[in-house]
Amino acid sequence: MSHGYESGRLNLPFVGISTFGKNAYVEDWDAIEADFAVLGAPFDFGCQWRSGARFGPRSIREASTLFSFGHGGAYDHEDDVTYLDRDKVTIVDIGDADIIHTDTTGSHANIEFGVRRILKAGAVPIVLGGDHSVNIPCINAFDDQDPVHVVQIDAHLDFVDERHGVRFGHGNPMRRAAEKDYVTGMTQIGIRNVSSTAKEGYDDARRMGSDILSVRQARKLGTEGVLGRIPEGARYYVTIDIDAFDPSIAPGTGTPSHGGFLYYDILEILDGLTKRGDVVGVDLVEVAPDYDPTGSTAILAAQILMNFIGRIHHNRTA
Repeated sequence: MSHGYESGRLNLPFVGISTFGKNAYVEDWDAIEADFAVLGAPFDFGCQWRSGARFGPRSIREASTLFSFGHGGAYDHEDDVTYLDRDKVTIVDIGDADIIHTDTTGSHANIEFGVRRILKAGAVPIVLGGDHSVNIPCINAFDDQDPVHVVQIDAHLDFVDERHGVRFGHGNPMRRAAEKDYVTGMTQIGIRNVSSTAKEGYDDARRMGSDILSVRQARKLGTEGVLGRIPEGARYYVTIDIDAFDPSIAPGTGTPSHGGFLYYDILEILDGLTKRGDVVGVDLVEVAPDYDPTGSTAILAAQILMNFIGRIHHNRTA
């Protein structure tokens, strides 16, 4: 196996330009050739309280350089697998969708365009938010694809229909997704405590095909029990809100909620998903780095995405 650091350049994490995982940057969205393509969606106009997730993509990219794997991949001794071997999996970073200040419709359209280009190229879109409203254009982009089951990992249900005319904020995305005829159902994991949605929203979610699990319910079921409630053999779109994690490990977010998941709670569910069906799209949202001077929230986001990408590819080809 060839090692990047034997080519005459050590290329440490703090050296160079911060693309996701130090993978190649592709500026021409008509020339994407990859297994996975990373798109930044630095949009946070949908926030109801603390903004700052517009800086999420930049912070996740910088954190991801820690996991750039110049030594030829990431060997996991527990699984006895080398994930993210650059000779076997291609990841590219296509930069950010253009954001038009104060224009939700235009900004969302630009995000949707980027996801459509990734799908047209046959790659899996990995979208870095931004607030959770960016999931709306991501799901819109799948309207000409085969049906998907949405797996949401989040503290909040995000199933509000409309408040004061707002239908495309970060409290609305799961409602908008559930309205799509190509979304076959939804599993919402981690929902807890004071939430973003009133009781009628929960009633609507269940009526429209959602299975809702709190952190405590998920832990009681265990990983296999949670996976057993998700349709087997489906195409999965996975949306991860960083506030699904406990604020003790992910304080850098606009709406933190105590009682959240820890790292392996989520990684084991994601790993199981890659063995149960086909993950065809991912977004990770609501990282707001200015609320976390340690940078650990962005590192968590980068680490969970790197591991998820590695397992998606490995279990597709195993």
